[in-house]
Amino acid sequence: MPHRLGFALVNEFSAHITEKFNYLWLAHSKLRQCSFGPELRTGPLPAAVTWRSRIRRGNEIVFDKPFLSGEDNMSHTIANLESHHFKYPGFRRPGDVHVHFFGTATLSFSAGVKTENGDIFEIEADAFLFPLRNGLSSAPVAPVAVAAL
Repeated sequence: MPHRLGFALVNEFSAHITEKFNYLWLAHSKLRQCSFGPELRTGPLPAAVTWRSRIRRGNEIVFDKPFLSGEDNMSHTIANLESHHFKYPGFRRPGDVHVHFFGTATLSFSAGVKTENGDIFEIEADAFLFPLRNGLSSAPVAPVAVAAL
């Protein structure tokens, strides 16, 4: 029997350039690390939640947009989404933890922002006490050897 632990701020980094090149690569564009926190809200989420998304570069804010969420601003209820997800036995394995991302149409990419190493992403919402902040950095690409069987 699945149980909802609560709600948290989550920030995923999507490579929209990859997705724009080929819409079939939507899943590939999201194969990035993401951050959670800094708090877990237990109990129900308010029906309407006002959010703010920012990107800071040094002392400058290069992106700052509000957006709305919560069931008043969604096409489906959270219970309906959970019901459809957990109807599959493979998604009901004891000990598994599932994270559902409720997205937004507020994207820095569509506003023409090109992220840079060192940028700080901030997400805040009126239903949470603390904002989520995480920095962007990249690692060198390591070569991968593939052996044919």
